[in-house]
Amino acid sequence: MWESLPEFGTGVVYAILICAAYTFAVSLAAGRGHPRLLQSARMGAYATSATVLFAVLLLTYAFVSHDFRIRYVTRYSDRSMSTTYLLTSLWGGQDGSLLWWSLLLSGYVTACVMWLKGKYRQLQPYVIATLMVIVAFFAVLMLFSANPFEASIAGARPDGDGLNPVLQNYWMIIHPPSLYTGFVGCSVPFAFCVAALVTGRLDNEWIVAVRKWMLFAFLFLSIGNVLGMAWAYEELGWGGFWAWDPVENAACLPWFTASAYVHSTMIQERRNMLKVWNVVLICVTFLLTIFGTFLTRAGIITSVHTFAQSDIGTYFLWFIGLVFAVSAGLLVWRLPQLRAKAELESVASREAMFVINNWALLGGMTFILCATMYPKLSELWDETTTVGPTFFNRWMAPIGLIIFALMGLAPLFGWRKTSDDALKKALRVPLAAFVGGIVLHVLFGASLGYPPLVARDPMFPGMIGELLQKISSAAPVITFALVVFNLAVIAQEFYRGVVARQSSAVKRGEPEGVLLALFRLLDKNRRRYGGYIVHIGICAMFLGFLGGSWNVDREVGLMPGQSVKLGAYELTYAGSRMCPGNPRCSPTEQADLGKRMIFAELDVTRDGKPLGRLEPAKFIFNKSPESPTTEVSMRRSLREDLYAVLGTVNPETKRATFKLHVNPLVSWIWVGLLILMGGTGISLWPEVALGGSRFWAFSKAGAAAATGILFSIYLAMSPSLASAEPRPRGAPLAMIARSPLPRLLHSGAWVAPVAGLVLGFGVSRLLTRKKS
Repeated sequence: MWESLPEFGTGVVYAILICAAYTFAVSLAAGRGHPRLLQSARMGAYATSATVLFAVLLLTYAFVSHDFRIRYVTRYSDRSMSTTYLLTSLWGGQDGSLLWWSLLLSGYVTACVMWLKGKYRQLQPYVIATLMVIVAFFAVLMLFSANPFEASIAGARPDGDGLNPVLQNYWMIIHPPSLYTGFVGCSVPFAFCVAALVTGRLDNEWIVAVRKWMLFAFLFLSIGNVLGMAWAYEELGWGGFWAWDPVENAACLPWFTASAYVHSTMIQERRNMLKVWNVVLICVTFLLTIFGTFLTRAGIITSVHTFAQSDIGTYFLWFIGLVFAVSAGLLVWRLPQLRAKAELESVASREAMFVINNWALLGGMTFILCATMYPKLSELWDETTTVGPTFFNRWMAPIGLIIFALMGLAPLFGWRKTSDDALKKALRVPLAAFVGGIVLHVLFGASLGYPPLVARDPMFPGMIGELLQKISSAAPVITFALVVFNLAVIAQEFYRGVVARQSSAVKRGEPEGVLLALFRLLDKNRRRYGGYIVHIGICAMFLGFLGGSWNVDREVGLMPGQSVKLGAYELTYAGSRMCPGNPRCSPTEQADLGKRMIFAELDVTRDGKPLGRLEPAKFIFNKSPESPTTEVSMRRSLREDLYAVLGTVNPETKRATFKLHVNPLVSWIWVGLLILMGGTGISLWPEVALGGSRFWAFSKAGAAAATGILFSIYLAMSPSLASAEPRPRGAPLAMIARSPLPRLLHSGAWVAPVAGLVLGFGVSRLLTRKKS
């Protein structure tokens, strides 16, 4: 028996590796002529997942009990931290994040094995074996490079170093788990892809099985990336939400390929085409998730998101090489069976638009990947090169606009071939909306503070530089027109669907009202119309991205009583206070002894009307006084955000320096995420099988709904707990929004319930699935 918790925890990690290896061996045996061993493989998968869960609970206990014998606990916690942030420390560092990744993966393994049950019996052994290889890889990482249970060489200390203050933020409680859920979710489609290639069962069976798993991963990739934007926007204090940081870029790469696959899989299901392409997309998506993890943890690039340098990158490179070699070998082996017999009949078809859309998405992904890695690769020929946000913005503007335009064009085409008359009829309303959007923007945009053209300087000389400059300058009016175009396409699709349903209902003698027809249209075509709702969310996000064209920024130094104009706002510096110790501090601020807080008070007016007070701050933590954190303060609305950052405060003269920003339309990004989540939820929502006993069918449906609600209630406790902490991170934000919606978006309270419902879909799918 081990004598200490560090030794015992390490033993549990060894047990994870042993269980995964056993399950892998039994799964291979079950697939190679011993089907009776399949049940043993399933039980082995459950045992592996249970062992991972036990390891996580053990590390959680170490954090909560302040067991500073463990090096990881010492480095990422201290006795003053609240329980919420102690739990967050599980994924606050490299070692624990790998264990957390393993926990999420084991959750997917458990859900997948439960869902498989008696289905896909020929694929099951290899699906389980592939998943066990991934689990074993992370167990090897923890054992030989990043052991979360490693003992401190110097023995137990009285107190720990504490979690990085930048990570003590509500968004960092939910952003990494959401992004990891999306990353890890790509493992299940990859496992099915490998199983299909090994067994040669390359018809649409495995594609249908994978579809919702990839859609679920796509959802959480979207959530994770947008929550990362929210964290950067509120915590880093530079006035924006996306800086094209290498780790940010790595996190969004799988989103592009997952989006491409979600569309291209429909072509294989309908036309039995693009089999090779879909296999490539799934393998590349999985490889990009591993590459993104490697980039964050290998320490080869400089980023606010990276972990400390270590030898863990070598393990990742070997694993990436193994995955690439196995995927490429299997693909070449099965290439004759994967070649499609059907071909594109016409360029004027929906499948052709999807293919072009796929290439545009892959083009965007490839550009971001190459531009991100170029500074590191340039070191090979002794050059020092940097690639900044301006470079990314200039090149991604045309790429993004092409993808956005194709998103609207694809639904206007029919499958196989679209006649000229049908295409003209379908384009009539959207094109009129596109032209109308341009005209309205040109006529009224400047007077509303949104000019259609924004002057840009050339990034480099030559024809390409001038072309990029012109596209960037015209991007505001083009983007707005494309938003209107896409919304018109979606409205037209819904209108046609509702009218068709109403006509059909009248013929049956059961007329339907508009709302009833719309509800039944969504219910019968969840995948299609849920996708259209996702497109509405993306339109809202593009509107939010568009707002960056009209940002107003200013740096000022003010004495108490002085004022400054910023756009339509006037800000008056009323003074500063340091907490705790100042009588003007709130009880919560007075009770917080873990840090010093310096607040600056800015009174905001617009057209002479007082709007409230902004209180940007600097927090100086006792554990890390050399790294003060910037606490921004914002006034949010759907029109624009007034964003204030405190630079310095002279303790004698009280003179303060500020960075002030007016960021138009940013809140539409968070609105877009809400809509995207709703549309994806509709696409994922299962159909209730009414065969057999209707009572049992409705009971299962009720249990599914109850599961989603319980998940919602459970996760919704997180914002409440966070706001109840004695040291709330959101305290200095001084929200003065005019409408309740921006306040709801800021609070983050919407994320947990909606995410809870989405997680409930997974369980509900198990409860309400139809028998194959």
